[in-house]
Amino acid sequence: QSGKKVGLLNSYFFVLVIKVSDLVLLEIVRREDVVLRAVLTTHHHWDHARGNEELARLCPGLRVYGADERIGALTHKVAPNEELTFGAIRVRCLFTPCHTSGHMCYFMWEDGSPDAPALFSGDTLFVGGCGKFFEGTAEQMYTNLTQVLGALPKETKVFCGHECTVRNLKFALKVEPENEVVKKKLAWAKQRDDEDLPTVPSTLQEEFLYNPFLRVTEEAVQKFTGKTEPVEVLRALRTEKDNFKKPKERPHPQAVLAFDWGLFSPFLEKK
Repeated sequence: QSGKKVGLLNSYFFVLVIKVSDLVLLEIVRREDVVLRAVLTTHHHWDHARGNEELARLCPGLRVYGADERIGALTHKVAPNEELTFGAIRVRCLFTPCHTSGHMCYFMWEDGSPDAPALFSGDTLFVGGCGKFFEGTAEQMYTNLTQVLGALPKETKVFCGHECTVRNLKFALKVEPENEVVKKKLAWAKQRDDEDLPTVPSTLQEEFLYNPFLRVTEEAVQKFTGKTEPVEVLRALRTEKDNFKKPKERPHPQAVLAFDWGLFSPFLEKK
């Protein structure tokens, strides 16, 4: 927050701060001439919340919002459909249990702004995919995707928690090999990957054209799963995706160096 107007898309760091290091985030905050006041955390998994404690230490008075007591440095537990305000930015908390029992998505908009609203979907909805059902059921995810997120304005920009677009779309093409929208989106995503450019955000309207988890009533998707009841189609899709063979990829040179230097050791220790 600051005295100047901050555009809706600049609020990206409010939600996904742990996607960069604390120091990088704070450098962005300094460069943009704003003050970090609050963090919205979708769920407690370490790859989404691990920076909270350090940020709270570096930024006294920082408010950490979330719906799960397991979220690190949590100061404000939010409720389903609760609305928050950060300057001109309004936030609606959308409860989406399944990936974790306390998963919360955040829908953001500015009244009177020409910018499209934004959805920060964590590990519930991805570009071309959805999250694993770690702590929930297919019934819950179906409700999340159809009644909660799927009911948002179609122009909503989808900012998901991971860049796994190419793999998601390869699976989508396996489900619907004749879907021309999937083919075009996959080709686009591969090119973006090759150029080291992001594939996020998409729009909700686009997701309904190529994301099989939002297309469970389509004949081709039902034929692939051998099911017709939507929840059962979704359940079968998730099982197939869980068993979908990962493409063979060369390890990233920087990742190899990180392993060599032992930077991942704290995360690899045996329990």
